[in-house]
Amino acid sequence: MIDNEVRNIAVGVVGCGYWGPKLIRNFQSIPGSDLQIVADLRKDRLGHIKGLYPAVKTTISYAEMLDSPVEAIALATPVQSHFAMAREALLHDKHVLVEKPLTIDSAEAEELITLAEERQRILMVGHTFEYNPAVEYLRNYVARGDLGDIYYINATRVNLGIFQKNINVVWDLAPHDVSILLYVLGTAPNRVSARGASYVQPNIEDVAFVTFHFPNGVIADVRVSWLDPCKIRRTTVVGSKKMIVYDDVEAEKIRIYDKGVDKPPYSDTLEEFRLSYRYGDITTPAISEAEPLEIECRHFLEAVRTGQSPRSNGRVGWQVVRILEGAQESLRQGGQPVDLVW
Repeated sequence: MIDNEVRNIAVGVVGCGYWGPKLIRNFQSIPGSDLQIVADLRKDRLGHIKGLYPAVKTTISYAEMLDSPVEAIALATPVQSHFAMAREALLHDKHVLVEKPLTIDSAEAEELITLAEERQRILMVGHTFEYNPAVEYLRNYVARGDLGDIYYINATRVNLGIFQKNINVVWDLAPHDVSILLYVLGTAPNRVSARGASYVQPNIEDVAFVTFHFPNGVIADVRVSWLDPCKIRRTTVVGSKKMIVYDDVEAEKIRIYDKGVDKPPYSDTLEEFRLSYRYGDITTPAISEAEPLEIECRHFLEAVRTGQSPRSNGRVGWQVVRILEGAQESLRQGGQPVDLVW
């Protein structure tokens, strides 16, 4: 009998556009993964994959994949297709990894969660940054209390393109930052507001400024844009003791600043009130260079083997979708805050 921890998992991948080939590469190379079939409607893309991996079967028929003996399916298709395709996979008793966001409707996300539970299948969302070693370091640092009380978070995720035709920049880029916030803070916001504008494509916002209010008083500002000359992927967390910057573009992913402002213990008058500024060292801890997507794919396969709920499970995916819905509603209302009820 083969040990459960090393049992090969037969995998199929749907989608050979931008992200699909990255999933294909990982599921082809990870020990314990048996990539058997790849599906896409574009024959030229299938031909490209076939040239790279001759032993992998290719097809334009999703139904053929569903009827195949694969245990797990990874979906790297447009978000509008996620619900229907994931639902069909679960009904065929396949474990499913869905690229972010899980769906574009929180009710549909809930339906997928219920179906996965009923069929005893793994439903996981591709929140790749939850598997980034730098983000994991950031989360652990915050959880230990080394930053002190968290005051606020600022995140920027901008570059020139890639412009999407069916979803705006909030649904395209903000899922990354929302999933990071949920993972690092360990809680969900209770209010969101968003402002944005459509400059290139009518009625599709290509720049947006989103603010999240958390129950513990933390405020997080996120700027996302397809219309910026520089590629920036930076998150700053400011605490009462220290400050930390996670920059995914830089070689040194994490920088810890021993800087802050100390308030006097007491003062009777404004003249006596004097702030004390602290300027300490900047440290750059060693961070693993392991590919986050490889870690994510390994985590998915392990969840399939063991039946244990993955880190970015369907419930987390639902939370992200619900938060994005709130941001979209705020955009529609011209930036009015929207309460999130959990």
